Amino acid sequence: MTQPNNFGFTEEAALLKASARKFLSDNFPTDKLHAMVAGNPDPEKAPQVLWDQVLWRQMVELGWTSLAVPESAEGLGMPVVAVAGLVEELGRAAFPCPLLATLNTTYVLAACEGAAAEQALAEIAQGTAASLAVTPASGDWRVDATDVVVQDGRLSGVACFVQDAGKVDRVLVSARNGSAIELYWIATDAPGVTVQADAIVDLTRDQAHIVFDAAAATQVSANGAAALDAAMPAIWSILAADIVGAAEWQLQTTVEYVSTRQQFERPLGFFQAVKHPLVNVMIQIDETKSLVYNAACACDTEPEKAAKYAHMAKASASETAAFASGRSVQCHGGIGFTWECFLHLYFKRQKHSQLLFGDAAWHRAALADILIGDAA
Repeated sequence: MTQPNNFGFTEEAALLKASARKFLSDNFPTDKLHAMVAGNPDPEKAPQVLWDQVLWRQMVELGWTSLAVPESAEGLGMPVVAVAGLVEELGRAAFPCPLLATLNTTYVLAACEGAAAEQALAEIAQGTAASLAVTPASGDWRVDATDVVVQDGRLSGVACFVQDAGKVDRVLVSARNGSAIELYWIATDAPGVTVQADAIVDLTRDQAHIVFDAAAATQVSANGAAALDAAMPAIWSILAADIVGAAEWQLQTTVEYVSTRQQFERPLGFFQAVKHPLVNVMIQIDETKSLVYNAACACDTEPEKAAKYAHMAKASASETAAFASGRSVQCHGGIGFTWECFLHLYFKRQKHSQLLFGDAAWHRAALADILIGDAA
């Protein structure tokens, strides 16, 4: 099957993206973000979970948590390309919320079969926030890597790098049962579950490692590795879309600054040493954006090519995250390094996203395995 025109980005998807941009710009400008999460510059402060729960409930009422939930589970069942458009706006606003983590969990649950998975999806459609607890302490992003084991339906072990763990109600856990990887659904406040916050550089997200001590959980898939493998292309694609949105904010904000800041009686943007790097940022963003929507469209229409395209998208996005962050700070000069400048919020978010679910080198190695196999 060939991809449709415009990556299948329909009028409905465009309306969703435009309404998300308006909602976030009207309700959560960057100065509100800075006031919320950057009130304390102490690098030794304890990890915090700072977010606007009233605004989050409005997002739930708008149906954003149900976007990727199949219609069979009372969701909207929108294509990945439409979800990517909304997540791009989420990245542009750097809004602290568990939406990205919930969407990631939704894609994994949608790849499972059975009544338990359907019930978990229905909970998400009704507004339950969830996150993936599938990564070991080593940071191995492969789908068959986990430090959690299961025995008689009870989980034991530690899951690390759990995103927005302080904001979610449920986690989807990958656990080893002999040689098999299984998936389990469990509440974050269930007996035997301890959420231990991590200190991370990103002020717009929180992260934790979760300790399971013989915690009773509901199995949603006996073949968790296959479900994770099927869902990862969508997960990589929408994370890359978040990076694109944040990079566009960095570029636009920097262009506005160099257009007004005067030096030698001219705007900074007049000088080629400033102008050319920003053009390069724009080109890099356009490259990543094209790869993101190509990958998202493949998830919808060409699943056999989705992994290949999604590896390309996340590899490009990781490089864009670093490049846009570096140029935005450099072009702001001395003020770009200050805590009062909004830039550091996006710089830190981008550095977190750059490594999350694999950096550029990891994705290119995985892409090489697909394209040239053993020769890689």
